Amino acid sequence: MLASRFPQFALRDVDLAVNVLLDSMTESLVHGQRIEIRGFGSFTVTTRAARMGRNPRSGETVHVPAKRVPHFKAGKELRERVDATFIAEQKQR
Repeated sequence: MLASRFPQFALRDVDLAVNVLLDSMTESLVHGQRIEIRGFGSFTVTTRAARMGRNPRSGETVHVPAKRVPHFKAGKELRERVDATFIAEQKQR
C-alpha cells in the first residue's frame, strides 16, 4: 500500500524500510523497553505469572509457566477516530 501511495520509492525500498522499523520495534520489546507512537498508542512488555491451566480436550490440569508478553494500549487519538467511524456507520443504518 505504501509503494502504491509513493510511486517514487521502489517496492523493495519500502519493504526494507517497513521491515527495519518492525525489527527495531521487536528488538526494543525484547529488551523490555516501552515504545510510544504519538496519536497511535504504546507497546509495553508485561509479565504473566505462572498458573495452573486446563487442557480443553482432556480436562487435565497443566502447569503454564510464567512468560513475558507484548501489550498494546491504543492512544486517545486512535480510539477517538475508530469510535467516530463506528458512530458514523451506525447513523447510516
